[in-house]
Amino acid sequence: MATQQLPILEFVARNYKNFNARATRDALFAYWDHVNSGGKMYWAVAGAMSSAQLGITLAPAIRAGLVHGLSVTGANLEESLFRLVAHESYKDFPDYRYFTKEHDTKILKQRMRRVTDTSIPEDEAFRAVEKILVPMWEKATKNGDRRFWHEYFYDLILSIPKSKYEGNPDDCWLLAAAKAKLPMVVPGHEDSTFGNIFASHVKFNDCSASIVKSGIEYMANLYDDYKKLSTGKGVGFFQIGGGIAGDFPICVVPSIKYDLQEKVRPWAYFCQISDSTTSYGSYSGATPNEKITWDKLTEDTPMFVVESDATIVAPMMLSALLEAKANPKAADAIIKASRAETKKHVAKMR
Repeated sequence: MATQQLPILEFVARNYKNFNARATRDALFAYWDHVNSGGKMYWAVAGAMSSAQLGITLAPAIRAGLVHGLSVTGANLEESLFRLVAHESYKDFPDYRYFTKEHDTKILKQRMRRVTDTSIPEDEAFRAVEKILVPMWEKATKNGDRRFWHEYFYDLILSIPKSKYEGNPDDCWLLAAAKAKLPMVVPGHEDSTFGNIFASHVKFNDCSASIVKSGIEYMANLYDDYKKLSTGKGVGFFQIGGGIAGDFPICVVPSIKYDLQEKVRPWAYFCQISDSTTSYGSYSGATPNEKITWDKLTEDTPMFVVESDATIVAPMMLSALLEAKANPKAADAIIKASRAETKKHVAKMR
């Protein structure tokens, strides 16, 4: 029977015994061990997690000190902002699996941009934000300023008056990250709607392309961020999906070691939530062991792969971690008891 203080953590400990459930439980427990002992955690977020409203749990996790750095796609970055300023104008389509081309054409004519079972409103989101962001770019061009892509969004979201909020600000991870001044990289930001909008203004000579620092400069800056984050107990890597959001930041370790020829601590934890099938040549489907050969992880790194839907797994894990953060002694007791029970059944293979 679950306690009133930690119902989700206790549910996981009680029910998640085998298969993907076991991997989820073990990843959750190891995450808590790491941050509770003073370690840091770096998140890599691919997919459309902001449209899926991951901020409901990610934002409080940032405020609680459970997340210490982020690598996100340009789409996730802007879509967190959209959920704050245009939430009431979103439309959901629960029956999307049964749509025809005609249904999606109708959605297009409604000026909605469908993302699985929800949709982003063109005018209330993209065009409304464009009116604020483009003048920021033009001012930077005039003044010769250069900033990272996310820094423009940090400045923008911190300047929006509360009267313009449609979504709950407590559920906006971008707002939480901006207030916390979390280190961030947005690799491949050109591959986003506002990346396209920025390119068009560069083409029109309204803005200079140089006002946005490059991906190479992101990596050079990440060298310094990683060194700071990896002090003490080290920094772990928590990845949702695959692609550039994950591959870009995890490469910082071998790059410091081989390219800068400096000593560097390996990632202290690794977990990937992915529904990609493990396969030949697929980064998203590569097992963590492969990363050992690239000097990103070591054989001693706690490694976990949860082959499931991140929209289900990540909020649950974050909720349990928030419970643990609020009640660390009770959390430690639950985890200790769960591990003791499991230990009896684990066969040693070495």
